[in-house]
Amino acid sequence: MADHHAASALAHQFEDLEQQHEAASLGIWVFLATEVMFFGGLFAGYTIYRHLYLPGFVEGSHLLNVTLGAINTGVLICSSLTMALAVRAAQLGKRNALVTFLILTLALGLAFILTKLTFEWRHDYLEGLAPGLNFTFAGPHAKSVELFFCFYFLMTGVHAVHMVVGLGILMVLLVLAWKGRFGPARYNAVEAAGLYWHFVDIVWIFLFPLLYLIGGRY
Repeated sequence: MADHHAASALAHQFEDLEQQHEAASLGIWVFLATEVMFFGGLFAGYTIYRHLYLPGFVEGSHLLNVTLGAINTGVLICSSLTMALAVRAAQLGKRNALVTFLILTLALGLAFILTKLTFEWRHDYLEGLAPGLNFTFAGPHAKSVELFFCFYFLMTGVHAVHMVVGLGILMVLLVLAWKGRFGPARYNAVEAAGLYWHFVDIVWIFLFPLLYLIGGRY
Protein backbone atom coordinates (compact mmCIF):
# COMPACT_ATOMS: atom_id res chain seq x y z
CA MET A 1 0.00 0.00 0.00
CA ALA A 2 2.83 2.39 0.89
CA ASP A 3 4.57 1.57 -2.40
CA HIS A 4 1.33 2.28 -4.26
CA HIS A 5 0.96 5.73 -2.64
CA ALA A 6 4.61 6.52 -3.37
CA ALA A 7 4.20 5.52 -7.00
CA SER A 8 1.06 7.64 -7.39
CA ALA A 9 2.89 10.66 -5.91
CA LEU A 10 5.83 10.34 -8.33
CA ALA A 11 5.60 12.35 -11.56
CA HIS A 12 6.63 10.44 -14.68
CA GLN A 13 9.63 12.68 -15.46
CA PHE A 14 11.45 11.78 -12.22
CA GLU A 15 13.27 8.59 -11.30
CA ASP A 16 12.27 8.60 -7.64
CA LEU A 17 10.66 10.74 -4.93
CA GLU A 18 14.00 12.08 -3.73
CA GLN A 19 14.82 13.48 -7.16
CA GLN A 20 11.34 14.95 -7.42
CA HIS A 21 11.70 16.64 -4.03
CA GLU A 22 15.12 18.05 -4.93
CA ALA A 23 13.77 19.46 -8.20
CA ALA A 24 10.87 21.12 -6.39
CA SER A 25 13.22 22.59 -3.79
CA LEU A 26 15.56 23.92 -6.46
CA GLY A 27 12.65 25.51 -8.31
CA ILE A 28 11.29 27.41 -5.32
CA TRP A 29 14.77 28.56 -4.25
CA VAL A 30 15.50 29.90 -7.74
CA PHE A 31 12.17 31.73 -7.68
CA LEU A 32 12.93 33.20 -4.25
CA ALA A 33 16.33 34.35 -5.54
CA THR A 34 14.55 36.43 -8.19
CA GLU A 35 12.31 37.85 -5.46
CA VAL A 36 15.37 38.82 -3.43
CA MET A 37 16.70 40.75 -6.43
CA PHE A 38 13.31 42.44 -6.92
CA PHE A 39 12.98 43.58 -3.32
CA GLY A 40 16.70 44.35 -3.23
CA GLY A 41 16.15 47.08 -5.82
CA LEU A 42 13.41 48.63 -3.71
CA PHE A 43 15.52 48.49 -0.56
CA ALA A 44 18.52 49.99 -2.39
CA GLY A 45 16.45 52.90 -3.73
CA TYR A 46 14.94 53.50 -0.31
CA THR A 47 18.37 53.44 1.37
CA ILE A 48 19.84 55.98 -1.07
CA TYR A 49 17.00 58.47 -0.70
CA ARG A 50 16.85 57.99 3.04
CA HIS A 51 20.52 58.98 3.21
CA LEU A 52 19.90 62.04 1.01
CA TYR A 53 16.75 63.24 2.79
CA LEU A 54 17.07 61.84 6.30
CA PRO A 55 15.24 64.64 8.21
CA GLY A 56 12.14 64.28 6.03
CA PHE A 57 12.24 60.49 6.24
CA VAL A 58 12.50 60.68 10.04
CA GLU A 59 9.55 63.07 10.18
CA GLY A 60 7.51 60.86 7.87
CA SER A 61 8.36 57.75 9.86
CA HIS A 62 7.07 59.36 13.06
CA LEU A 63 3.69 59.91 11.39
CA LEU A 64 3.20 56.14 11.09
CA ASN A 65 1.39 54.08 13.72
CA VAL A 66 4.23 52.06 15.22
CA THR A 67 1.85 50.13 17.49
CA LEU A 68 -0.11 48.72 14.55
CA GLY A 69 3.15 47.98 12.75
CA ALA A 70 4.44 46.05 15.77
CA ILE A 71 1.16 44.14 16.10
CA ASN A 72 1.30 43.15 12.44
CA THR A 73 4.91 42.04 12.91
CA GLY A 74 3.82 39.74 15.74
CA VAL A 75 0.95 38.43 13.60
CA LEU A 76 3.31 37.48 10.78
CA ILE A 77 5.81 35.84 13.13
CA CYS A 78 2.98 33.71 14.50
CA SER A 79 1.88 32.87 10.95
CA SER A 80 5.40 31.63 10.16
CA LEU A 81 5.13 29.28 13.14
CA THR A 82 1.77 27.89 12.04
CA MET A 83 3.05 27.51 8.47
CA ALA A 84 6.09 25.57 9.69
CA LEU A 85 3.80 23.33 11.72
CA ALA A 86 1.62 22.81 8.62
CA VAL A 87 4.66 21.65 6.64
CA ARG A 88 5.60 19.25 9.43
CA ALA A 89 2.05 17.90 9.60
CA ALA A 90 2.12 17.27 5.84
CA GLN A 91 5.44 15.42 6.13
CA LEU A 92 3.98 13.19 8.86
CA GLY A 93 0.71 12.60 7.01
CA LYS A 94 -1.41 14.22 9.74
CA ARG A 95 -4.34 15.47 7.68
CA ASN A 96 -6.36 17.09 10.47
CA ALA A 97 -3.35 18.92 11.89
CA LEU A 98 -2.39 20.11 8.40
CA VAL A 99 -5.86 21.51 7.77
CA THR A 100 -5.89 23.21 11.19
CA PHE A 101 -2.50 24.89 10.76
CA LEU A 102 -3.34 26.03 7.22
CA ILE A 103 -6.55 27.62 8.51
CA LEU A 104 -4.62 29.37 11.30
CA THR A 105 -2.03 30.66 8.82
CA LEU A 106 -4.80 31.92 6.56
CA ALA A 107 -6.52 33.67 9.46
CA LEU A 108 -3.31 35.39 10.55
CA GLY A 109 -2.52 36.46 7.00
CA LEU A 110 -6.01 37.91 6.58
CA ALA A 111 -5.65 39.71 9.91
CA PHE A 112 -2.46 41.34 8.64
CA ILE A 113 -4.04 42.48 5.37
CA LEU A 114 -7.21 43.79 7.02
CA THR A 115 -5.21 45.70 9.63
CA LYS A 116 -3.09 47.26 6.90
CA LEU A 117 -6.08 48.20 4.74
CA THR A 118 -8.75 49.25 7.21
CA PHE A 119 -6.59 50.88 9.87
CA GLU A 120 -3.19 51.97 8.58
CA TRP A 121 -3.68 52.85 4.92
CA ARG A 122 -7.15 54.29 5.48
CA HIS A 123 -5.86 56.43 8.35
CA ASP A 124 -2.89 57.63 6.29
CA TYR A 125 -5.20 58.62 3.45
CA LEU A 126 -7.61 60.49 5.72
CA GLU A 127 -4.68 62.30 7.35
CA GLY A 128 -3.54 63.57 3.95
CA LEU A 129 -0.46 61.36 3.70
CA ALA A 130 -1.20 59.61 0.40
CA PRO A 131 1.03 61.03 -2.38
CA GLY A 132 -0.82 61.58 -5.65
CA LEU A 133 -4.21 61.00 -4.03
CA ASN A 134 -4.49 63.13 -0.90
CA PHE A 135 -1.26 64.66 0.35
CA THR A 136 -1.80 67.79 2.42
CA PHE A 137 1.14 67.61 4.83
CA ALA A 138 2.83 70.98 5.25
CA GLY A 139 6.19 71.72 6.81
CA PRO A 140 9.81 72.52 6.05
CA HIS A 141 10.43 68.94 4.88
CA ALA A 142 7.10 68.40 3.10
CA LYS A 143 8.67 67.27 -0.21
CA SER A 144 10.96 64.71 1.41
CA VAL A 145 8.12 63.52 3.66
CA GLU A 146 6.06 62.98 0.51
CA LEU A 147 8.98 61.02 -0.98
CA PHE A 148 9.10 58.88 2.16
CA PHE A 149 5.40 58.06 1.82
CA CYS A 150 5.91 57.20 -1.86
CA PHE A 151 8.39 54.54 -0.74
CA TYR A 152 6.15 53.54 2.17
CA PHE A 153 3.10 52.86 0.03
CA LEU A 154 5.14 51.26 -2.76
CA MET A 155 7.06 48.88 -0.51
CA THR A 156 4.18 47.94 1.79
CA GLY A 157 1.86 47.70 -1.22
CA VAL A 158 4.15 45.29 -3.08
CA HIS A 159 4.51 43.29 0.12
CA ALA A 160 0.72 43.19 0.52
CA VAL A 161 0.34 41.89 -3.06
CA HIS A 162 2.73 39.06 -2.20
CA MET A 163 0.67 38.38 0.91
CA VAL A 164 -2.54 38.16 -1.14
CA VAL A 165 -0.85 35.74 -3.57
CA GLY A 166 0.27 33.67 -0.58
CA LEU A 167 -3.28 33.60 0.79
CA GLY A 168 -4.53 32.34 -2.57
CA ILE A 169 -1.94 29.56 -2.53
CA LEU A 170 -2.92 28.61 1.02
CA MET A 171 -6.58 28.39 0.03
CA VAL A 172 -5.72 25.94 -2.76
CA LEU A 173 -3.56 23.91 -0.39
CA LEU A 174 -6.37 23.87 2.18
CA VAL A 175 -8.80 22.37 -0.34
CA LEU A 176 -6.25 19.74 -1.40
CA ALA A 177 -5.35 18.97 2.24
CA TRP A 178 -9.03 18.51 3.05
CA LYS A 179 -9.21 15.94 0.23
CA GLY A 180 -6.22 14.11 1.68
CA ARG A 181 -3.83 14.83 -1.18
CA PHE A 182 -0.74 15.31 1.01
CA GLY A 183 1.32 12.85 3.01
CA PRO A 184 4.87 11.59 3.64
CA ALA A 185 5.31 10.82 -0.07
CA ARG A 186 3.69 14.03 -1.35
CA TYR A 187 4.29 17.28 0.52
CA ASN A 188 6.42 19.28 -1.92
CA ALA A 189 3.67 21.81 -2.60
CA VAL A 190 3.16 22.55 1.10
CA GLU A 191 6.89 22.87 1.69
CA ALA A 192 7.33 25.23 -1.28
CA ALA A 193 4.40 27.37 -0.13
CA GLY A 194 5.95 27.45 3.34
CA LEU A 195 9.25 28.76 1.97
CA TYR A 196 7.40 31.46 0.03
CA TRP A 197 5.39 32.43 3.11
CA HIS A 198 8.51 32.65 5.28
CA PHE A 199 10.19 34.83 2.66
CA VAL A 200 7.28 37.28 2.63
CA ASP A 201 7.38 37.39 6.44
CA ILE A 202 11.12 38.08 6.43
CA VAL A 203 10.62 40.98 4.01
CA TRP A 204 8.19 42.54 6.49
CA ILE A 205 10.63 42.05 9.36
CA PHE A 206 13.04 44.24 7.38
CA LEU A 207 10.34 46.73 6.36
CA PHE A 208 9.12 47.33 9.91
CA PRO A 209 12.32 48.87 11.36
CA LEU A 210 13.28 50.60 8.09
CA LEU A 211 9.92 52.38 7.80
CA TYR A 212 8.56 52.67 11.33
CA LEU A 213 11.61 53.05 13.58
CA ILE A 214 13.70 55.77 11.92
CA GLY A 215 15.30 58.16 14.38
CA GLY A 216 13.80 56.56 17.46
CA ARG A 217 10.54 57.42 19.21
CA TYR A 218 10.08 60.10 21.84
